[in-house]
Amino acid sequence: MIQIRPVSDLRNKFPEIENVVKNGNPVYLTKNGHGSMVVLSLEKYAELSEDIEMKLDEADCLAESNDVRYGHKEVFTRLRNRVNG
Repeated sequence: MIQIRPVSDLRNKFPEIENVVKNGNPVYLTKNGHGSMVVLSLEKYAELSEDIEMKLDEADCLAESNDVRYGHKEVFTRLRNRVNG
């Protein structure tokens, strides 16, 4: 079940929020009735970001071994072409 709580619960009911995220579920926090942030366990965050970190490391290694640099227009044009087929 989705947990949506006011951001004040992070301070006032931290143990409850901690139990929810320890079970692998995110908690969505609102401020003044609007979405503000999401709280995740470290394990869940690592699971979600692992591929991104690995790809960034690969890009860093490639950049060190290659002098070719692309401008943002060329990068985004290539990405759009890949996404749109």
